Amino acid sequence: MKGFHGKDSGSHGMPEGTIKEVYSQIKEHGHGKVSHQYMKNTQNQLRLVFWETTAGCNLECIHCRRLDVSTQLANDDLTTEESFELVDAIAEAGNPILVLSGGEPLFRPDIFDIAKHAVEKGLTVALATNGTLVDETMAKKIVDAGVSRVSISLDGADAETHDKFRKLKGSFEMAIKGFNHLKDLGMSMQVNCTIAKHNEDQLRDLYDLAVKLGAEAIHIFMLVPVGCGVEIAEDQMLPAEKYEELLNLFYDLSKDAVIQTKATCSPHYFRIMRERAKEEGTKITPKTHGMAAMTKGCLAGTGVCFVSHKGEVFPCGYLPVEAGHIKKQKFKDIWKDSPVFAKLREPDLLGGKCGECEYKKVCEGCRARAFYETGDYMAEEPYCIYKPKMMNKA
Repeated sequence: MKGFHGKDSGSHGMPEGTIKEVYSQIKEHGHGKVSHQYMKNTQNQLRLVFWETTAGCNLECIHCRRLDVSTQLANDDLTTEESFELVDAIAEAGNPILVLSGGEPLFRPDIFDIAKHAVEKGLTVALATNGTLVDETMAKKIVDAGVSRVSISLDGADAETHDKFRKLKGSFEMAIKGFNHLKDLGMSMQVNCTIAKHNEDQLRDLYDLAVKLGAEAIHIFMLVPVGCGVEIAEDQMLPAEKYEELLNLFYDLSKDAVIQTKATCSPHYFRIMRERAKEEGTKITPKTHGMAAMTKGCLAGTGVCFVSHKGEVFPCGYLPVEAGHIKKQKFKDIWKDSPVFAKLREPDLLGGKCGECEYKKVCEGCRARAFYETGDYMAEEPYCIYKPKMMNKA
């Protein structure tokens, strides 16, 4: 791993490596100098690539980013050869974590060959699955492919809530079994939870479930209205006040420091974290706030991007604004030169109260929710109750 001292640092002194690699070196730091520098990512290092390896899936979840989810492999999924070329291109662009997602990535018969190729290229590989296809044999294949972490989605703390959301009776039990098969083989496990009205009162229970299962991390995703999510937005989107309440609760849970916690598609969490730390008289450092001290709110196009099963490149999986296409351009050129990414890397271009906010460089608001509400991905975050100090003075 590249470090953050002397010749092992980046050309601008930027700490290099995945967040887990850098954190392992600075986790006892009682100051925030290195973690803040890593969080700022002024050189726009590519940190995470989410790749929708296929549109095929065995579930039809009500919140899916896809409207056209298929129960079989799609004809326009990248071929194995094209997939290897994409992996090579990603490795050329940087050293990000590559998240193999879908659809359901385990639908692809070549997914383990792809994972092995990525590992051989020096990439850290994670797998995002619904867990229902993971039996003992599948779990061993995942481990043998060199995958570093597997995330399994649990969208309810009980079978009734999860199964209704995932639209398959028994899917909760199958996901738990899949989780345990992988955990038994020593895999680093993560629980992903979509938070919406269907489970708004289960956040603490979901956290407790993740701890009980032996997960290393729990990531909560506040619902973004895209794909099928648009169709359920009116019924499932939480009001801004509820977001604030739940993100404050998540901060309280994070203080237990039992497992890693990450609020995703919830950029205002990083404003809340700073407000709460100030109230507590605490500095935000790796020692006090873990990996949360090293990251920020919306990372779309600044440290993260999403590649569709066809090869389109988007800022994230929930923001359908194309930044390029791997069949037409080099991936590294898209990451470096896309006008869409360039705009997202300028927080001073944010509109509305986001543009006025003193927290804009650590939050930035959810660009996907802004796009959903206004058609402008640089507009203000519509699900935030905070009023910037500059607006209070006006």
